[in-house]
Amino acid sequence: MKSYIEPEFIVKRDYEKCVKCKVCINECTYGVHYYDDKNDIIRSRDENCVNCHRCVVFCPTKAITIEKNPTQYTENSHWTREVITSIKRQAETGGAILTGMGCDKPYYTYWDKILLNASQVTNPSIDPLREPIELRTYLGAKPDKLELELENGEVLLKTKLAPQLCAEVPILFAAVSYGAVNFNVHLALARAAAELGTFMNCGEGGLDKRLYRYGDHIIVQVASGRFGVNPEYLNVGAAIEIKIGQGAKPGIGGHLPGEKVTQEIAQIRMIPVGTDALSPAPHHDIYSIEDLRQLIYALKEATDYTKPVAVKIAAVHNSAAIASGIARAGADIIVLDGVRGATGAAPKVIRDNVGIPIELALASVDQRLRDEGIRNRVSIIVSGGIRSSADVVKAIALGADAVYIGTAALVAIGCTLCQKCYTGKCPWGITTTDPQISKRLDPDVAAKRLINLVRAWSIEIKEMLGAMGINAIESLRGNREQLRGVGLTDTELKILGIKMAGE
Repeated sequence: MKSYIEPEFIVKRDYEKCVKCKVCINECTYGVHYYDDKNDIIRSRDENCVNCHRCVVFCPTKAITIEKNPTQYTENSHWTREVITSIKRQAETGGAILTGMGCDKPYYTYWDKILLNASQVTNPSIDPLREPIELRTYLGAKPDKLELELENGEVLLKTKLAPQLCAEVPILFAAVSYGAVNFNVHLALARAAAELGTFMNCGEGGLDKRLYRYGDHIIVQVASGRFGVNPEYLNVGAAIEIKIGQGAKPGIGGHLPGEKVTQEIAQIRMIPVGTDALSPAPHHDIYSIEDLRQLIYALKEATDYTKPVAVKIAAVHNSAAIASGIARAGADIIVLDGVRGATGAAPKVIRDNVGIPIELALASVDQRLRDEGIRNRVSIIVSGGIRSSADVVKAIALGADAVYIGTAALVAIGCTLCQKCYTGKCPWGITTTDPQISKRLDPDVAAKRLINLVRAWSIEIKEMLGAMGINAIESLRGNREQLRGVGLTDTELKILGIKMAGE
């Protein structure tokens, strides 16, 4: 059957610059470029191009450019090219449209409508080059009060504290599972986390034993599929995260295609080679807050109450009520993943239409926990489209203790958001388990790039804190007086708990 779908991108080649070196052919994993030996020329199959830029970057003579296909349907603001193409694709395949990464719709970003305050005359700013500004963050349950006692002239802490994660920066690497990405990616994330004094989340695919030495900087995940979960795995990590949902696909399960399940991944996930790894939508032992409490304490018991336990949920309309239940169930950390959260594979209709923006969910959850007097019982980590140091600062002012970065971390090591992660053909060697393509990602180089990114953001965070006259990140948490909205409705301002710019 002839396809009615036109190429999304057009590959343009400057034949005066092209030396027919075939680098583009070797670098492209989608078969876009090919050599026409009859005419002694390199040509392109535009319909295969995903705009990953691999050929553009590696072309030695810079002969290649990629452009959006200029051919348009009749202009229509309702029946857009994306909508028409999706209908045609489903008419040809009869299946759900899959996509990777996060929601790309323009109307879910509130960070860009929130501004930060700055000190002027009455509250002097702080120069971070000359005065210390503290970014260290402790994640875990805090007591209602501290009891001290005097012994032999020394003041001692009498209150027993819950286990804490000590992060030198309020930025952690989000869950990306082994299988969705390859070992080199996990190794780079683990090395970077250790160097930075923060944490990486290994995701729901288990943890390669070669990374156990980085366990003090790894959060291990327990999802509905229980892939790779055993006592050794639970005890090697610094913390445990129960994954209930994620921002890219709230309410549905996970799926790792069988073609990505290699021998190594199969062994760690404890499934047969080449079989699809399916995570059920619900945990089949969790149907209530009481059930969740039972799992939380089972995991605490299995690790001798030495590790904080987090619960991750997607940002949905009743996140605040759910978060209250999670806090009362004994979790030490709540993880909120917003509608812009990314994934390796999700039905496009779910990714783009289910869930709510992280900014609104965060503000609602923080306020609900404060109103109930239990905010100290849990820390809050947010994720789902954190793009910059400014987003981090705004998230903390809205009530977060720290943030997860996933997409930003992958972009730092080469990702160009072509949204074809689910194919397993990632030209940058990131979301692939193909041994040859995976070699394209050098874990040493990737770790260095991740370290550079977080250190750069840390410098900027200190600059912003200094501009606000704040010398510790903990003094900013939930301090919404430092935020002002622009272009927001009264209802949005109320939910966010911030004032309009000028007030």
